[in-house]
Amino acid sequence: MATAGGSETCSHGFSLDSSLLLPTKEPNWEAIPESESEKLCIDDMLDVYCGEFGSWQLRHFVLTSLAWALEAFHTMVMIFADQEPGWRCVEGSGSWCDEKAESVCGLEPGSWEWEGGPGSSTVAQWGLVCREKYKVGLVQALFFAGCMIGAGVFGHLSDSSLGRKGSLKTVCILNAIFGCLTSIAPDYFTYLLLRFLTGFSTGGVGLCSFVLATEPVGPTKRGVAGMSTFYFFSTGIALLSGIAYIFPTWRALYVASSVPSILFLFLVIPFISESPRWYLVRGKINKAMKIMQAIAKSNGNNLPEGVILALDDEANDASNDNQSSSKEAVSGSIVDVIRSPVTCIRLFLAIGISFTCSVVYYGLSLNVVNLETNIHLSVLLNAVAEMPAFTITAVLLDRFGRKPLAIGTQWFSAIFCLTGCVVGSVRMWEVIKMGCGVLGIFGMAGTYNLLFIYTAELFPTVVRNAALGSATQAAQMGAILAPFVVVLGGVLPFLVFGICGLVGGMLAYYLPETLNKPLYDTMRGIEEGEADWRIT
Repeated sequence: MATAGGSETCSHGFSLDSSLLLPTKEPNWEAIPESESEKLCIDDMLDVYCGEFGSWQLRHFVLTSLAWALEAFHTMVMIFADQEPGWRCVEGSGSWCDEKAESVCGLEPGSWEWEGGPGSSTVAQWGLVCREKYKVGLVQALFFAGCMIGAGVFGHLSDSSLGRKGSLKTVCILNAIFGCLTSIAPDYFTYLLLRFLTGFSTGGVGLCSFVLATEPVGPTKRGVAGMSTFYFFSTGIALLSGIAYIFPTWRALYVASSVPSILFLFLVIPFISESPRWYLVRGKINKAMKIMQAIAKSNGNNLPEGVILALDDEANDASNDNQSSSKEAVSGSIVDVIRSPVTCIRLFLAIGISFTCSVVYYGLSLNVVNLETNIHLSVLLNAVAEMPAFTITAVLLDRFGRKPLAIGTQWFSAIFCLTGCVVGSVRMWEVIKMGCGVLGIFGMAGTYNLLFIYTAELFPTVVRNAALGSATQAAQMGAILAPFVVVLGGVLPFLVFGICGLVGGMLAYYLPETLNKPLYDTMRGIEEGEADWRIT
């Protein structure tokens, strides 16, 4: 028997609400009337209702940042795959071979052989020594050239059609394919092409992972979270040294370093969420609100009804009565960055700093493979040595701000690089010179990682990855140049590294501070917001 209240009385006398029998519909936040809604930008919603860094953000941050280890695998694998192995004289070679010779260039062909056989590295496989030695550097240069192109392409795609998660998935698929194909390269030129293509896809891994990991984090926690992503890169380098020890041949090593990308695709990416900021600027409010609701619930908080996300310019504009405007996708490109008086100077400064920082960081790092020690141990120690720089920078980041730290770490590195230049090549000062190099890379490692969080905060969501991609492209150009600086030999490399550190610090002086400022979503939002900051 139906009742006036809309419930039914069962034959046993129990009352059952008929609404419970109907499927529950997800709320449509886009249909909430203006008069009944409270518009908040993402930073405010995280701060007031959801939580800035709770269990949801921690899980999402860790899963997403694992991609940095994949980038380390594909970038640093060349240290082991392209190394020049040891050699020995063939029995019976007699006077045709002298094991005291510094290289094999002056020895009679056939009088010596590679230790570990021709499959131990690409150098042994294709004879990349003596006059052919430049081909090893060419592979490295083309890999970073691919990274430079890929950073720009995937930086744009992650801001536009593919999104952050879609771009990360795409680059992981390409990395797995190109990495495995590299292992069966029949000749040097095929190997060269595949390393370029691997660089193209690798160029998008770090920046997509970084932005996706940090965008759901609240403003006061974002700095430390952003700096912490680079522990995963250093851990990846350390793990790679162990993988290379287990798989001593270069073909097996490329397969072993590519398998983690496949595992990441199937075991990690399904549990990663798209950035709510990207959904918001693309006009997908319901999807963005669903993620914010999940964040609040997982963090033990409650997101009240009537609270809705809005772009920063809408949330701050009380006269905006056009509800449909929040449903339209807002796009941007690197052209918009250049046209804006607020972001144009920031872009060119970020590009200049990224270039000089990369020259120093990769230039000093190359000395590790030239040490006459166990290469696996050397790479492991180099990776571990960078971690204190990340910790110190993360601790000081929110205390002193991004700008003073960017200046200080670069000048710290420059001081020790110039000291290494003054010391020169006198044998009794070799230990001091080595210490200068270690402290130089220690300072620049802090700068290199700080630049990611700093650059991400300098630009709004609609162009964040495009701007970060441009800065990454500049860093890859520095990485291409670094080996040629090292070839100069003597005191010149330290001199160049010191000058680069000084110039980078001076460029950072002209950047604005972003500590405790909101993470803007639109070009209009950042222009109006920065105008308000200047007034206050």
